[in-house]
Amino acid sequence: MGGSLAGLLAAYVLAEHADRVTLVERDRFEDGAGHRSGVPQARHPHVLLEGGQLALESLLPGFLAELRAARAPRVGMPSDMVQWQDGRWFRRLPTMSHIYTGSRAQLEELVRRRVLAHPAIDVVEGTDVVGFLGDASRLRGVLLRDRSGASRGKERVFEADLVVDASGRGTKARQWLEAIGAEAAHEETIDTGLAYSSRVYRGKSGVLDGDTRGYYVYPSPAQTHAGGALPLEDGTHLVIVSGLRDDEPPTDDEQFVAYVKKRLPHPLLHRWMDEAEPVSSAFGYRRTANIRRRYDLPGRRPAGFLATGDALCTFNPVYGQGMAVAAMSAVALRDALADPRRTPTTRRVQEALLEASQQAWDISAGADRFMPGAVGTAAAAGPADRAANWYLQRVMERYLADPLVGSAFRAVLDLCAPVTSLFAPSVVRAVLFRPLTPTPTEPPTAPEEPAV
Repeated sequence: MGGSLAGLLAAYVLAEHADRVTLVERDRFEDGAGHRSGVPQARHPHVLLEGGQLALESLLPGFLAELRAARAPRVGMPSDMVQWQDGRWFRRLPTMSHIYTGSRAQLEELVRRRVLAHPAIDVVEGTDVVGFLGDASRLRGVLLRDRSGASRGKERVFEADLVVDASGRGTKARQWLEAIGAEAAHEETIDTGLAYSSRVYRGKSGVLDGDTRGYYVYPSPAQTHAGGALPLEDGTHLVIVSGLRDDEPPTDDEQFVAYVKKRLPHPLLHRWMDEAEPVSSAFGYRRTANIRRRYDLPGRRPAGFLATGDALCTFNPVYGQGMAVAAMSAVALRDALADPRRTPTTRRVQEALLEASQQAWDISAGADRFMPGAVGTAAAAGPADRAANWYLQRVMERYLADPLVGSAFRAVLDLCAPVTSLFAPSVVRAVLFRPLTPTPTEPPTAPEEPAV
């Protein structure tokens, strides 16, 4: 259920274990990298973290070469970016990792092309899933409804041995499970009320040219507005600005510019926008809560049902984790099905999928608990959360300018290293005892030269 990144990659993995895999998608796929109405956040900035890059390359060998051939921008961090956090500029230290910042539509189209070439995979487009078939002990398929054509509105039964919910943040699995006598998953939620708006610009000259690929102001409890500009594959930049509940950024074009000027703590981005050419209208997105559905917990749930991607665990998009976790979840699915030591029961595979999203949840939910106005079933911070936050605040104060701490923390944020790596002896010494390294007093215009 769902033909976006999580659904495509899950289908590709399952095709090695099934005679036939059918992907059901409510939209119709366009030729090329077009935006789909079913992915409203696709028009906003997306980044592919290194953890996601490794996962995609493992699933689709040669994919990163295809991404580079398609001119997806590969941005070195922190060297290629001008970045600001809590009143301090980042040092533009030599590259520690890379992110891809091309459009979501481009990346998804490249994945779709590879996945749908598999002979065991079929696609049913322009079709809604409107219910589950089966009972609380086993799912036996889904009920489909056509969205267009002569059969529009007509419902039909589609039988299946396994149903995978990759329908995204708006999944209706709760209602459908309850309708067949099963229990829905307990939902953990943390909602800061973050909202964002984006607009595409084409630069003429200035800070986002040459050695500087992008610009970003990171949010924090002390600085709740965020924003920046990231390069796209066609040479334009996608400008984004965000605010919290009751101060959402506008989608009116003139008001969008005024909001950037007024809310961001430095005029750097606004000055560049004054010289650049807007090539799109502003558009907004508001559904940004962290939501985790605990299908791994005991309950009356059917065999033959799995959830993955945003239908299982969805994050505040400001952390850029969604595409990486979708790919890492597909790797977890592949490994769970191939494990010779264990029978891949529904429960065990679902636990593996949740584990694939655990670190991203810890990062996103852990930070959002301390944002002003955060609400939800998991929003309360306990003593352990406050202790961890105290240490992580010291990490974040240092990673802007300290190469050792910066490298360790960036690997965690990129989902390439476990959180425990921040407690390696050398990192702990630097975090607890080393004084803060000075940071630039003005936006650094060029990357630093590597140390000899």
